[in-house]
Amino acid sequence: MTAPVRLLIVDDHPVVRDGLRGMFTGDPGFEVVGEAGDGAEALALAANLIPDVVLMDLRMPGMDGVTAIGRLARSGSTVKVLVLTTYDTDADVLPAIEAGATGYLLKDAPRDELVRAVRAAARGESVLSPSVAGRLMGRLRAPAQEPLSQRELEVLTLVARGTSNREAAAQLFISEATVKTHLLHVYAKLGVNDRAAAVAVAYDRGLLTPGGR
Repeated sequence: MTAPVRLLIVDDHPVVRDGLRGMFTGDPGFEVVGEAGDGAEALALAANLIPDVVLMDLRMPGMDGVTAIGRLARSGSTVKVLVLTTYDTDADVLPAIEAGATGYLLKDAPRDELVRAVRAAARGESVLSPSVAGRLMGRLRAPAQEPLSQRELEVLTLVARGTSNREAAAQLFISEATVKTHLLHVYAKLGVNDRAAAVAVAYDRGLLTPGGR
């Protein structure tokens, strides 16, 4: 039997933490190991509790979410951070992803979407809400549709074969974080928000071919 995903909830609003805890505690696939009200508390708990996923708000008093995400990434922690926030502006989205967030969802996401996103984050997969994917696409697209780079195609080819981010990183001799960044660029350029959709669109556009690239 698969071990439950260990989850740390970080939000400065107790009512939000209560709601998320209730949602995930009722699912045997998850274990809520702790809660934090700001980034500094999140860092301390993450070091002690070793969660699989941190569900992180961004705008909090004291240490904000982006700062905490960056410090987690620099510490060498393997914990995955899924941003869950109300805000999808460039000023929020881009720094969070650049700091090392695995995914980015908005608080109005349906329960099933949030559950799937946390499971995907635990596997190291990047998940973006549709509005965030669209915002990234708008930032990355040139006036004409920007093509995928050679490295992005290499990453996408491995993804199409069912390769995990970690395995792709090993095969391409790059870091897992770099693989995630390439995938986020692929999502934005193709106008999708997950791995399966990226592969489907790539086949549809002839970027990938069965048995080859």
